[in-house]
Amino acid sequence: MEQIVHVVHCIDTEGPLYEGLDVKFERLKNIFGITHLDPTQQNFDKICRGEIPLGGKEAVIQQTFSSHLTNYMDDWQKLDAMLARAMDDRFRMAVPDSFGGPFLYNWFCVDHVEYVSNPRRRAMGYLAIFDHFQALINKQKGYRDGLQWHMHPMSTYKEAHRCATSLLNSPHAWEGLARRVIDRHWFPSCFRAGFHVERPDLHWFLEQYVPFDYSNTSTEDEDEMESQADLANGRFGDWRLAPKDWGVYHPSRDNYQIPGDGRRWMARALNVLNRFANITPREVEKALQQAQEGKPTLLCIGSHDYRDLVPEVTHFRQLLVDAQKKFPNVKFKYGEAQQAFQAVAYQGKTGAPVRLDVRMERFSNGTPKALHIQTRQGKVFGPQPFLALKTKSQRYIHDNLDFGTDLHSWHYVFDAQSVLPDDLETVGVATCDAFGNVDVHVIPGYEPAAEKQPAGALR
Repeated sequence: MEQIVHVVHCIDTEGPLYEGLDVKFERLKNIFGITHLDPTQQNFDKICRGEIPLGGKEAVIQQTFSSHLTNYMDDWQKLDAMLARAMDDRFRMAVPDSFGGPFLYNWFCVDHVEYVSNPRRRAMGYLAIFDHFQALINKQKGYRDGLQWHMHPMSTYKEAHRCATSLLNSPHAWEGLARRVIDRHWFPSCFRAGFHVERPDLHWFLEQYVPFDYSNTSTEDEDEMESQADLANGRFGDWRLAPKDWGVYHPSRDNYQIPGDGRRWMARALNVLNRFANITPREVEKALQQAQEGKPTLLCIGSHDYRDLVPEVTHFRQLLVDAQKKFPNVKFKYGEAQQAFQAVAYQGKTGAPVRLDVRMERFSNGTPKALHIQTRQGKVFGPQPFLALKTKSQRYIHDNLDFGTDLHSWHYVFDAQSVLPDDLETVGVATCDAFGNVDVHVIPGYEPAAEKQPAGALR
């Protein structure tokens, strides 16, 4: 086996983020329990210089509030200026991979929607962030940057700056995917969990639809996590039981951290210049040594778009260059998220891409009676394709399908139990296969007999 480390940069893509001085002191309280300091700029500057005794936590607090981690891109103008530097040809090629390839980015886009409070000025609206980055990717001809899915569970009091852990309490997630299918003819093959949080509900949802998951942030330094209140005891980012090598694994059906008999593949991604779970020289060397031993290797790093990506990429590439001096026969290759997983999990061998036949059975007046879906080629990833429905009142709905007895067909009836035939505007059907290939079909609800066209639009 060729000795290659596949390198993937995953970016939680959330748009601009604002943080005032009061919020910095609120985080100081919530994370480290520091409450005795007045929230002044003078005190904050002293904290950043390590000039105030803080019970032995001075170093980790300095790291948490370093200039890199607190100088956010707080509007689109600043963020786009940073992206122009990071996505510039010269910067991408400053350290080419072993095959002469440019550095690549993978944008895992979130939707900020349905919040009642937004003090940190997040970009709001379905598809707002997705569309912004899709446009950037389309302008960058010749690069294979990835566009994938990121999701924040809805906070209890619908505050955009808070986090939660429940997919079932987050119906905006279903609607967000439904909108991407219907309005953009798009569906993800890869995922990253918001706040690094997975729980059984999200775990089992992904097992139905999304084959590749880059959420594992397991670290060898568990004391680092326990020293920060919002991370301690598995509160957020609980990957304590997950593998700490640079391979990939199928999760257990009952626990996303433990290797088992699940469908999707999991990869590990460590942060860059963050306050926890950071990539280190040792971790990069582990990856190259693993590849030298002939093992499939996927080395992943994680970032956020509202921080300056240039120093993060520069830092990580230097770690790669330094590590390769110890392993000169090992090559590294920058990758798009789906393609890198295919290379590592399947050694690049994939079957025929999944393709569906989607047909609408209609009443004589052109309104829908039933949707019929059949596998034409390949195999869907999970038990069923993803169904998205748009009503004439502009509601976007995700629903389950009825199963055919042949185990590779599905059906959906339009009536008062589901969606009324005369209320349906659009239907979207999307699926991945196990290799991450995607097939998307979007068809109208009403279609006069004289205007009937072949159902579906393949992605």
